[in-house]
Amino acid sequence: MSTTGSTADARLRALFEGRRLTPTQRRIAHCMVGRAAEVPYLSSVEVAELAGVSQPSVTRFAVALGFDGYPALRRHLREVVPASPAGRPPSEEKAESNAYQRAVEEEIANLRRLADALADPAPVREAGRLLAASRPLPVLGLRAAAAQARGFAYFAAKVHPDVRPLTEGGSMLHDRIDGARRAGADALLCFALPRHPRETVEALAHAREEGLTVVTVADSAFAPVARVSDLLVPAAVGTGLAFDTACGPMLLGRVLLEAMCDGLPEAQARLEEFDVRAASRGLFVE
Repeated sequence: MSTTGSTADARLRALFEGRRLTPTQRRIAHCMVGRAAEVPYLSSVEVAELAGVSQPSVTRFAVALGFDGYPALRRHLREVVPASPAGRPPSEEKAESNAYQRAVEEEIANLRRLADALADPAPVREAGRLLAASRPLPVLGLRAAAAQARGFAYFAAKVHPDVRPLTEGGSMLHDRIDGARRAGADALLCFALPRHPRETVEALAHAREEGLTVVTVADSAFAPVARVSDLLVPAAVGTGLAFDTACGPMLLGRVLLEAMCDGLPEAQARLEEFDVRAASRGLFVE
């Protein structure tokens, strides 16, 4: 599995990756990566509240990483994670914000981390190459990720000759993956967002067994789909509202579209052809 990571988050990922973490510990790791500038200043109780776990779970997590306890982990984080500009956690800097503003601010921070990650465009370019070369191209996204998969497939169909969205689970999902493989597919694109359906993990495992290269957009390098992905590109989701917000994964999907277009010499001609047909049919209101 390959992943991308921002400069700020890479040090935390280096600490967590390669370790056998429980689902609860992966949740804590995901939370810490998503709030890299803030966690060095938080207590174990505050980290537990942010991650939605118990305080003892945070302590056990620190011990699992090889530290004597959470205070030792926090001291280490203060050494390896850059401080926020004002020298205090963002939650304190934004104390006057209301809940709606904080949700937007969290998404802005997520997009900044995504921009940092894209400073190394190699993984996205490789993903674009794989997607462009696959004929057909299955695009998987179940439950919360279905909208991301449909959006990608809608635009991809304008430039790619054969895009097959897979947004419904059930007993026929594996059949559709098998059908795409028999038709010549080499790769499968997956959007995976919390809460991660077991069916998504099983579908990706099946796709790999059938010989497909799995490219995944997920909320974290520690997501359950990581172990069944060949190339995982993370983009964090916002967790400040009752339902997660996914501006980062949506934007990353558009970035992958651009990278895919770079691998399709006929992409521009297809777009121009579509515009001509749309104008002749009066599809859009000027």
